[in-house]
Amino acid sequence: MDGATAEAGVGARTGAGATVGAAVGAGATAEAWVGSRTGVGSGAGAAADRAAAAAGAAAGDAAATAAVAGGAPADPWSAGDPYADALRVGRGPLYLRRTDGWLLPLEVERWCARADTADLEVLRRCEGAVLDVGCGPGRLIAALAAQGRRALGIDVSEAAVERTVGLGGQALHRSVFDSVPGEGRWGTALLIDGNLGIGGDPAALLDRMDQLLAPDGLLIVETVPVDVDERVRVRVADGRGAAGTPFPWARLGTPALLRHARRAGWRPDGQWSTGGRSFVALRSRSASSTAEPPNSTAVISSQRARKPVPARPVADR
Repeated sequence: MDGATAEAGVGARTGAGATVGAAVGAGATAEAWVGSRTGVGSGAGAAADRAAAAAGAAAGDAAATAAVAGGAPADPWSAGDPYADALRVGRGPLYLRRTDGWLLPLEVERWCARADTADLEVLRRCEGAVLDVGCGPGRLIAALAAQGRRALGIDVSEAAVERTVGLGGQALHRSVFDSVPGEGRWGTALLIDGNLGIGGDPAALLDRMDQLLAPDGLLIVETVPVDVDERVRVRVADGRGAAGTPFPWARLGTPALLRHARRAGWRPDGQWSTGGRSFVALRSRSASSTAEPPNSTAVISSQRARKPVPARPVADR
């Protein structure tokens, strides 16, 4: 984690201390949000959400204080980073820059547009309440909201959350490895636009998704449309000299994802391609875990860059 502790990194980089109220209105609680907006929080589950939200807020506040006292670097997803700047204007250029100098173009214009045909096919397959992990500027959450469906986006970028809420969707500022309302009760979870790369550890991410989904829940993943299985370190860069902090990322094609998924006990439930994009549907294990979020620094440094385009990189110039 570039010298930071796991705890300080979670608070300073992912906003773990942010409350549900910060994203969905002053005074809102995890229980109220989950119950009224997604229908996945009731009874013992809602009590767990309340406890998780309180614990997350306390830990995040403490971590943020420690980060300030220790002179930690600014949050790479705060105002002024290349990704936030691109989202605010709705266009690139924006890249993931690998350490070998190659650039992975990021499709900012598509992410900031309305859901396209490929997106709508993903949403058609969703079941129950939907959790969009790494929701970005919110086109999928906004489309689900327009259909009257229950959905929540989570993202570590404040700019992404602000844009999603501005479109009429519901979103929280946090990492997938922080506490999430409705853990173990989501009907569908999404890892779209390259978000299978979050954390650079597909096995750890798949384990976390299994914790979030209800038993036999549906996970829809977008994969790279070539046979690739790589771990890389990247920075978000705008091609004009501005670049963020390095972080781990992964790129997987469908064969690689299916290998990881089968080893982890997921069941394939379909695969398809449309508009030059590839998707896989997986079913969670029969008994969903409610374990605490992972404490691995390799994972916790995690949900950082947004969505590399599923295409071959272009050479740096």
